Amino acid sequence: MQNSPGLKLLFSTIFLIGFVDCSQSQTVPAPPISEKYKFDSKPIWQDEFDYSGKPDAKKWGYDLGGDGWGNHELENYTENLENARVENGNLIIEARKEKSGKQNYSSARLVTKGKADFLYGKFEIRAKLPQGRGTWPAIWMLGTDQAYGNKSWPDNGEIDIMEHVGFDQNRIHGNIHTKAFNHVLKTNKGNQIVLTDASTAFHIYSCEWTPGYISIAVDGQEYFRFAKESGYSWEQWPYDKSFHLLLNMAVGGDWGGQKGVDDSIFPQKMEVDYVRVYPLVVKK
Repeated sequence: MQNSPGLKLLFSTIFLIGFVDCSQSQTVPAPPISEKYKFDSKPIWQDEFDYSGKPDAKKWGYDLGGDGWGNHELENYTENLENARVENGNLIIEARKEKSGKQNYSSARLVTKGKADFLYGKFEIRAKLPQGRGTWPAIWMLGTDQAYGNKSWPDNGEIDIMEHVGFDQNRIHGNIHTKAFNHVLKTNKGNQIVLTDASTAFHIYSCEWTPGYISIAVDGQEYFRFAKESGYSWEQWPYDKSFHLLLNMAVGGDWGGQKGVDDSIFPQKMEVDYVRVYPLVVKK
């Protein structure tokens, strides 16, 4: 799905920025944090959602359609206000039980592709998650440049900052996917953390992406780190090209629908307080 062209945000080496069934995760030990990488304290891109109505068209586009999205999902993604809107200081992504396109559920999938593409950075998203069997919200990133392999998933990489499936309440997943490391091959790299209130309170889901490692945390607590090892090629580490952000809520699917879908729970919302991207500072 192509988005309309927009301003691509790429930065120099001094100031640089920056889904799918992840139930099978391999924990990667965290190496010592390198003092080489720091992040600026001022965001270089952000949306505070301090307005009302549709998401800011200068910052967000939509992936549209209901073809299953490679995971046999049951929703049709729309750009309708009922599925994606800003109100009371939050972005609302809402999944609804209703006829939509060829599907029986509607939802939204927002993307920054073509409007804000990033190379490295710290990404912070403060969000409150939906609940109920069949929901599958995600905060994640995909490669924009499509520079590697045959341009199909997962050759150009994926970073899952947050994934949650409603049948496993309060368990949060962080993962990466590459050609060499992915759940299809049973070589997926990722980890999980359990919260007590994922759907009743806001938490800060974050990712640090540098030339040497990708780190995923909740409320500042790192629980997964993937380091670039010596000799890695693009098959293991495609994370040296631009990526874009995605925010969505799927319904059902190969992972989210493993326990079925409880139609009595809808509508369900993922609420996002803010999205902030801080540039990477490479120390000399």
